[in-house]
Amino acid sequence: MMGRQLAPRERTEVINLEDFVPKDHLLRAIDRYLDLAEFRAHLIGFYSHIGRPSVDPELIIRMLIIGYCYGIRSERRLCEEVHLNLAYRWFCHLGIHDRVPDHSTFSKTRHGRFRDCDAFRELFESVLRRCIAEGLVGGEGFATDASVIKADVRRQHAVRGAHDINWGNAAQWTRPVREYLAALDAANAPAEPPKSISLTDPAASWTATAGPAIFAYSTNYLVDVQGGIIVDVEPSSSSHAAESRATQTMIDRVEQRFQMKPHRLIGDTAYGSASMLAWLVDHKGIEPHVPVWNRSERKDGMFVVSDFIWDEQANVYHCPGGQLLRSQWRAYTNPRTHVTKAATIIYRASQADCGRCSLKPQCCLNTTFRKIARSIHEDARDVARRIMNTTQYQQSRHQRKKVEMLFAHLKCILKLDRLRLRGLTGAHDEFLLAATAQNLRRLAKQLCSGGMNPVPSAS
Repeated sequence: MMGRQLAPRERTEVINLEDFVPKDHLLRAIDRYLDLAEFRAHLIGFYSHIGRPSVDPELIIRMLIIGYCYGIRSERRLCEEVHLNLAYRWFCHLGIHDRVPDHSTFSKTRHGRFRDCDAFRELFESVLRRCIAEGLVGGEGFATDASVIKADVRRQHAVRGAHDINWGNAAQWTRPVREYLAALDAANAPAEPPKSISLTDPAASWTATAGPAIFAYSTNYLVDVQGGIIVDVEPSSSSHAAESRATQTMIDRVEQRFQMKPHRLIGDTAYGSASMLAWLVDHKGIEPHVPVWNRSERKDGMFVVSDFIWDEQANVYHCPGGQLLRSQWRAYTNPRTHVTKAATIIYRASQADCGRCSLKPQCCLNTTFRKIARSIHEDARDVARRIMNTTQYQQSRHQRKKVEMLFAHLKCILKLDRLRLRGLTGAHDEFLLAATAQNLRRLAKQLCSGGMNPVPSAS
């Protein structure tokens, strides 16, 4: 015999989400320090006061913060997770019966208004200002590094960069293609064509830095070594030159917007080029705690540049055999700088001196005379070499690991090992949001007492 059918409830119970979110939940701590007042003021000019009400921009941002904090990469899945997870609803200020935005509306808002007004940069800097106000940023030492992130393209959709490319009908160009071609038109001088170009995302770099060659972008971090807070982030192509330019851009931007200039910059050998060291020492007055990029070192017993003595007043090198290396051996009617395209000055020994020298087999075995290419920025390289012999430099080597830990967290926890958006602006948006999430997590964990409980997603 079947039991009596239950009657429907005649009243709706009032559910308070506050009771369902643990006190030590990570989102509670983040909500305590997340202030979106400046973000709303920044966006006010992009929303109309008439017509159908738009989705609240604060709701979109809170959903994005959840997605990047918990590694939810799909926008469709993020909307589903916010619909199901009570803690996510509480963080987004949604009641139990409030509707979550449709994923298509969510995407149009994210890639429309937010991109047009650089809202993600404003969000990142508002969080950074809170970190500075809470004393988590010292400003004495910054560390910089770059990490390769795969682009959302296939290797098969590529052509040789040296070939003329037919981009098809201009009316059908995608946003990444339009951005790439506009950047080429705006360039002052034509760059050397890359080895391969992706027809889907032509701004992505063809690189073999992280193993088999892939199309990728580099995310560049500038990190304060006191609290491990990211003070700036910049996307770039995956090359040492582009990553050095990105670091220069970040240092200038932090100084301009936050009036902070570090006393020392910590980096690896990729930032030890002569031009980068000269920019730090001569232009910015920053100590380069960076290994000097030196290609002249050898392990076969032959003399290296450090075996030659530099005489600055006489503008000559003294070789181990006591002979001179000069930049010019005769007087010219019109003075010459002797600076090469590689920003070096070549110092040459006399062929006669080298020919009768008993040390020639150890100095210039396969050439008739010895020559040394001295960088025009060698003084800055000498400054970096002297710093490498200090105890503070050894401490800086350990502090640089804070950047590497952030990249490990970025890829393993936040799941940002492959981009979902294309083009340089897509990389810009993703990298800024990921860095914002990392700063919020560190801000919450360092300032809130008790352990945080990062509850996993509902699925």
